[in-house]
Amino acid sequence: MAIGYHCRHCKTEIGSIPFESSRETLLQLEALDKEEKAQYLTIGEGGALTVRTICEQCEQSLKSNPDYYTFTKWLQ
Repeated sequence: MAIGYHCRHCKTEIGSIPFESSRETLLQLEALDKEEKAQYLTIGEGGALTVRTICEQCEQSLKSNPDYYTFTKWLQ
């Protein structure tokens, strides 16, 4: 099993790390409050953990177009 990372904007798979070697990551995720966990984490079938983050392309788009922050969905 692994922890998967996906962009929360474009849904691109960013990568994954083996669950066994992710102890530090799991400790950091435990530090999130309840709202942050609901916003950024998904536990799928079989206990698979997905972290919703941002990819480099979407980050660059937001830096170049800060008004995108006002939109609920800015990628069509």
